Amino acid sequence: MDKEKMKAEIMKQLEEVNDPELNIDIVNLGLVYGVDLDDEGNVQITMTLTAMGCPLAGMINGLVTDAVKKVDGVKDVQVNIVWNPPWDKSRMSRYAKIALGISD
Repeated sequence: MDKEKMKAEIMKQLEEVNDPELNIDIVNLGLVYGVDLDDEGNVQITMTLTAMGCPLAGMINGLVTDAVKKVDGVKDVQVNIVWNPPWDKSRMSRYAKIALGISD
């Protein structure tokens, strides 16, 4: 599988990972900032959380790792949680905003 197809499959798997508090997937919440994939199948996910000091950070990290490892060709997964740029509701998809009752 080529890199672009793998990245698309990784994003599809990440759409299955819900934020435990909001019950919306991390992709539609806008928490995933980037997916980097090297030629050996090592993946680095750059993402943030809705709040600094989130008590569920470890759980979300594990869910992301498990989801990405389901993609054929993935050997290793590293989750890099960043705080810059900070997350805000403008990063959310229209679907997530509707589901949470947030207007633009």
